[in-house]
Amino acid sequence: MRERAPFVPAAASERPPLATRTAQTARAKRETLQEKSLRAGAIARHLADAYPGVECPLAHNNTFELLVAVILSAQCTDAAVNKVTPALFHLYPTPAALSRASIADIESLVRTLGLFRAKARSLKHCAQQLVHEFNGEVPATMGELTRLAGVGRKTANVILGHAFDLPGIVVDTHCKRLSRRLGLTRQQDPTKIEQDLARLLAPEQWTGFSHRLILHGRAVCHARKPACAECIVHELCPSREGPCE
Repeated sequence: MRERAPFVPAAASERPPLATRTAQTARAKRETLQEKSLRAGAIARHLADAYPGVECPLAHNNTFELLVAVILSAQCTDAAVNKVTPALFHLYPTPAALSRASIADIESLVRTLGLFRAKARSLKHCAQQLVHEFNGEVPATMGELTRLAGVGRKTANVILGHAFDLPGIVVDTHCKRLSRRLGLTRQQDPTKIEQDLARLLAPEQWTGFSHRLILHGRAVCHARKPACAECIVHELCPSREGPCE
């Protein structure tokens, strides 16, 4: 009979660090939907205390101007958009006026923004759609908004939340990153992240919560080096027990 080799416990140096083992154990225990919903609610309350006012940082005077500004904000800072929109709105204050503008003229006004050529084409086409399909008015439903050129679910949710006071979850890069770090979703696709968050929170929380995640991502929970010591939801974040995603 072959002798069994004696059991020799692994040296401490060969074992995973205690913090890693703790994180692995914590992550192995899945939250129920109810537990995750309660934690999401607590996160929402902390963020509401830290960021009580939720205002759109894009300068605008009406729903049409907001729509234009949000289309221009894709892959671009709000500050950069706010620099070009005053002249754009002065020359083309209505969908009808913008629909008649030449692509070249629109491009000249938004040239400092990334993807300015594509955005100029989208603005003109969107304005034409508003004139011909919606009597010059910005529609107030997700289905109608996403039919417009340059408008996806993220843009539509901004319009619904800020212009029409209708629930909408805005999933930008900050919202996506923080939702995953906070263990509220495992998804990568923005639409699926939106659906996951919608299951965890009441509709009246959707707009404020997603915008506060964006603010918190810009101010504290940075992509490469999150300031965890300054984070007001640190104790509710599973990533505190291991590396952030």
